[in-house]
Order: sequence, then structure tokens, then C-alpha cells
Amino acid sequence: MPYDAPRPPSAGPGAAFFDVDNTLMRGASIYHFARGLASRDLFTTRDLLRFAWGQTVFRVTGAEQPDHINAAREAALAFVAGHDVGDLVALCEEIYDDSMADRIWEGTRRLVQRHLDAGQPVWLVTATPVELAQIIRRRLGLTGALGTEAESVDGVYTGRLNGDLMHGPAKAVAVRALARSEGWDLAACSAYSDSSNDLPLLSLVGHPHAVNPDGDLRRYARTHQWPVHDFRRHRKALKVAVPAAVAGAVAGGVAVRAVRHRRRA
Repeated sequence: MPYDAPRPPSAGPGAAFFDVDNTLMRGASIYHFARGLASRDLFTTRDLLRFAWGQTVFRVTGAEQPDHINAAREAALAFVAGHDVGDLVALCEEIYDDSMADRIWEGTRRLVQRHLDAGQPVWLVTATPVELAQIIRRRLGLTGALGTEAESVDGVYTGRLNGDLMHGPAKAVAVRALARSEGWDLAACSAYSDSSNDLPLLSLVGHPHAVNPDGDLRRYARTHQWPVHDFRRHRKALKVAVPAAVAGAVAGGVAVRAVRHRRRA
């Protein structure tokens, strides 16, 4: 089989799992969300520039620093505490439709559709907040979504996470549990990601795929003869994208800050 040729979906009791940032969507979903807030004067230009600079540093160094991730997570949870889940969902719905829907990779959409046409469940597995992941899932007609979950009680965020960030090994743990509960054969399942951080997930299934891969994942895919799908027009261009773990952590804080500005207006 040619190196970049897509592999047909497996017949049998399997499912397909798709990462979101740079796999399903161009760039990072939370960055596009922040831009949507900025366009509504709900997020300052200074905040947006600082956010973009952090993404650029990540792409140049290729490393996620645990201390930075933990600091972002704690700051985000502090913002979220005491605020209404419905406010966050309303903002996500509005901004996705206005400025994120047209950023879905058409090539990845076709891969998704092939699994749906084959009668296989398709799930998103992403560090993005589950509220945003569920909106993407509904808009694309997918089966389900696993994302980072902020705890809420009676529709109000508590300032704590439900479990871990949906990132790296946590994705593999969550997918293994989901497959067990649904009776799926992991050997018949497929997974798609752009990042070497998702190697635990990709290695878990029988049909791993690299989509718009980073350098480490591309090399690993070549060595293990995994299919590679690259939909980028300019592969050498520096892409601005949020590190997945940080994206999941800061999303709630970004949204709640926006809600605060809206309420004061």
C-alpha cells in the first residue's frame, strides 16, 4: 500500500477515534475560540497576543512543560469556579458557528465520513473542554466526544476537574474504558492524531493513522508503516497551535472571563 494511501475502515465491532486540534481542525480549537472572544471585545488584544506567543514557543521547542501546564490548569479552574455552565456552552455554540466551522480539514472530514458510511461509531478524543468537543460532535453528526471535564454541581462550576486532562496517556485510558463498556474490539478500531503525545492512543488500536503529523509522529509512523494523511498546503510553514494539554486547561478560564465582561457591559 502506498505510504499516504488511506486504509479502508475495518469491518467488525470497532470504532474510530479522532483528535481535534490540527487533526480535525486547522490549528487549536481554543485559540480560535479566543479569537472569537476578541472579535466581540470580550478578550483583550494583549491577552490574545500572549496566548499566541505561548503557542509559537511550543511549536518551536516541541515540548510541553509540566509546570506550565499545571499553572494554566489551576488558573483556569480558579476563573471557572462559581460560574454557570450554560454561559460557557452558549459562547462555544456562537463562536463555533461564526468562526470555527470553516476550519475543519476537508480531508479529515472525508476520513470521518468513511467510518460513518461503514456504520462505525466515531468519537472525538481531545484535551479541548468537553463542552466544546460536544458542539463539534453535534455539528458534524458524530457519535460521541471525550474531552477535559470541569466539575459542576447544579449547573455551576466548582473549580475542580473531573479526573485528569484528556491528554497523552489519559486518552488511551479513556478509550480503553469506553471500548470495554461498548464491547468494541480495539484491534478493529482506528485512531487519528497529529501529535506524538498521542502515541499511547495510536498504539492501542489496530489501525493507527497520523494526520498532519509533527516530526516525531511522522518518523514513528514511517518506521511502523502507519498510514499518513497530510492535508496542509504548506508543510514547512510555522503553524500556530495551542499545546493540547494547555488548551484543555485554559479553556474554561478564557470563557468565564468573557462572561464576566459581558455581564458588566
